[in-house]
Amino acid sequence: MKVAAGLEITFLGTGTSQGVPMIACDCAVCRSEDPRDSRLRTAARVRTPEVEFVIDTPPDFRTQALRENLRRIDAVLYTHAHTDHVMGFDDLRRYCETQDQEMPIYASPVVLADFRRIFQFAFDGTSGGIRNYIRPQVHEVTGPFALGDLTVTPVTLPHGRFDTTGYVFSQHGRPLLAYFTDCNRVPEAALEAARGAEVLVIDALRHKPHPTHMSVPEAIAASEAMDAKRTFFTHLCHDLGHAATEAALPQNIRLAFDGLRVQAL
Repeated sequence: MKVAAGLEITFLGTGTSQGVPMIACDCAVCRSEDPRDSRLRTAARVRTPEVEFVIDTPPDFRTQALRENLRRIDAVLYTHAHTDHVMGFDDLRRYCETQDQEMPIYASPVVLADFRRIFQFAFDGTSGGIRNYIRPQVHEVTGPFALGDLTVTPVTLPHGRFDTTGYVFSQHGRPLLAYFTDCNRVPEAALEAARGAEVLVIDALRHKPHPTHMSVPEAIAASEAMDAKRTFFTHLCHDLGHAATEAALPQNIRLAFDGLRVQAL
């Protein structure tokens, strides 16, 4: 079922690279009975009246797709090629089979080069166009592009020694959603592209500073700088208990959680 207007984002996962709970950890958040503290690796599904796509395919993607009953995917947008964002790639083969078509893959040239190395089997022609194999249709992201009824503007975000791609999704010139995961700051060009967005999704790993991710205070400052109407933090580690952290946030800033659906109109 599609949304009537604007777009809807579903948070498939909101956790850091190791997920929450972490293996062999007995902290209060990892032992929490609050379902919002259980976080698969970070990804999202976005849908509009014309298009339905996902952002990243983490190792948990099959579980996420089953939980949300994802029966159609028109495209996949990738932010970067780190393990926790790409290792569910082969699970897209099921959509190639059920939809009997290639899967459009959007990513920067650097990320596509990584994909050709990591997933050589999908790009070297050995699948022979077999219906139930993953069949990527490659789209290099080097500037704004159209996806259904959306204009997608890519922005470069620093992530330690690497860069990731953030995406700003607009309709009729209005930025409805800015998706900025895995970054340790938001450069001026990205701030301007997302200014006034109806919904901002942004990395907020923990309270303390981190060399490759934004802290909660840094993410709050970035949200204010972009004048986002509503902000949702993602890529959360086990330092952040949902209830306690959210209680201390500004009213228009919330923690995302797995399965949360948000409308941007």
